[in-house]
Amino acid sequence: MTRRKFLLGSAGTLAALAAGGTVLRDMLAAPARAAEGEFEISKTPEEWRSILTKEQFAVLREEATERAFTSPLNDEKRAGLYHCAGCDLPLYSSETKFDSGTGWPSFYEALPNAIGTKEDKSFFMTRTECHCRRCGGHQGHIFDDGPPPTGKRHCINGVALKFVPEAA
Repeated sequence: MTRRKFLLGSAGTLAALAAGGTVLRDMLAAPARAAEGEFEISKTPEEWRSILTKEQFAVLREEATERAFTSPLNDEKRAGLYHCAGCDLPLYSSETKFDSGTGWPSFYEALPNAIGTKEDKSFFMTRTECHCRRCGGHQGHIFDDGPPPTGKRHCINGVALKFVPEAA
């Protein structure tokens, strides 16, 4: 590649970005929100803020992502259930948890009737977002690179979950 081609290509890219700047700005700056629709549990943002930590609110209600390898649930090995941190609905069983090496708690399957999904087209890609079916709280994303038997990887924010150990 010559310097001239590089500079012309860069100028063209900048012009395209300037022309589509509104779309780009909206894609990068517009905060995502928890799943929209009718849910059994519905609260105002102020009510959610009063019961969730700042980090939980950012993830569950604004679809933020916690930093990889920061969740203590990555190392949780006990038998039990993982509940939604927003409404306490059981979402995942420890029996379906696996170490994906990604830095987030991962499961190959949710409990029956526990999560909902929607298409997520943020960050210039299409993914499957998953959320609590009862309160709409964002949990994470589902990918097609998980282990058998489903081949799915539910990559879940640990802060969006509450672990409830099995009774001894």
